[in-house]
Amino acid sequence: MAVTQNFQTLRMDYLSISSALSLYRKPAQLKAILAELKPPLVSLQDETPLKPIVPKTTSKQRPFTVTYLINSCGLSLESAISVSDKVQFQFPERPDSVLTLLRNYGFSKTRISNLIRKRPMLLLSDPENTLLPKLEFFQSIGLSSNELARILSSDPTLLTRNLENQIMPTYDFLKSVLLSDEKIVAALKRTTWVFLEDPSKNLMPNVTYLRESGVPQRCVSLLLTHFPEAVMQKHEPFVETVREVKEMGFDPKKSTFVLAVHALSGKGNKSIWERCYEVYKRWCWSNDDILSAFRKHPHSMMLSEKKIMKSMDYFVNEMGWASRAIAECPVVLFFSLEKRIIPRCSVFQVLLSKGLIKEGFSLTTVLLPVDKRFLERFVMRYQEEVPELLSVYQGKVKLEGL
Repeated sequence: MAVTQNFQTLRMDYLSISSALSLYRKPAQLKAILAELKPPLVSLQDETPLKPIVPKTTSKQRPFTVTYLINSCGLSLESAISVSDKVQFQFPERPDSVLTLLRNYGFSKTRISNLIRKRPMLLLSDPENTLLPKLEFFQSIGLSSNELARILSSDPTLLTRNLENQIMPTYDFLKSVLLSDEKIVAALKRTTWVFLEDPSKNLMPNVTYLRESGVPQRCVSLLLTHFPEAVMQKHEPFVETVREVKEMGFDPKKSTFVLAVHALSGKGNKSIWERCYEVYKRWCWSNDDILSAFRKHPHSMMLSEKKIMKSMDYFVNEMGWASRAIAECPVVLFFSLEKRIIPRCSVFQVLLSKGLIKEGFSLTTVLLPVDKRFLERFVMRYQEEVPELLSVYQGKVKLEGL
């Protein structure tokens, strides 16, 4: 409206000038007329430079796309308007066929919404020639419909990769290392990046370096299957990590070597390692204690501070065990405090208080055996002497009541 009014003002001014020129020929008279017209001409600029007029996109200007995204894809109005900045269409046939394909492969409404919100251009993909072959491929290597829908709704970028030029060559390389589709699927569940990045960039040279460093096939497979992100680091930092692990005294032929590589790979994991180091220091572990625990169980340097503190507090302050004794058997830090540590230690305390066992029992004797073996050795064996022992183990009877 403002632009129209300004145009009409200019038009009227032009007509006024034209009429004036036809009536007055003297310069002084023309000067006076132009002076009178000056304020309106300046006011058009509104005392600031005019900005280009860019029409604001609203749902009213593309009602079909926005309505379709809301009704067929389950997006909110706000999300639909945002997504319609990236994709527009006037006819439902192609998007309908894409959604039908996804539903046939087990995608729920929620997962379809997530997928379209992240990769809206997939609505315009050729469902039969582009999307279907990729879905068929991933199912052929062992992904269930539910697993496939979960992975792709989380990161639909995988559907934008070329099957022949990216996905298949990556699969061929992974198969040459992992030897089974089951392990490839496990790696894919860990991170879709294992199929998104060109394997020749980092994955291939990193696997080659592990082999050259004396890491056996089974350990390379272990690392790539369960922690593929570690093997997908940039090559130079990866080489540095492998060398660091060697210098710490790890044997490349053992699985702990590649677990240590994982624990030290990337800035995030190294930050966690350093935080764990400081937490163990608070419990009076020496440098040698910490490195010894790391060599025995590398992932002891990937636990949360809360988990370490709660477990150590119970072992040291409740059970009276020496702090450094935990460093000798760091695997106990991974057990559930509520489901394993407290129930077993409660049984141990009852038996100890009644003189049925001696204090010489080690941490590993109490916490490492499988449930069946522990129940046979420490609960069923003493049922006659302490009938409530099973209830203590199950948490139904408190120690104070015995």
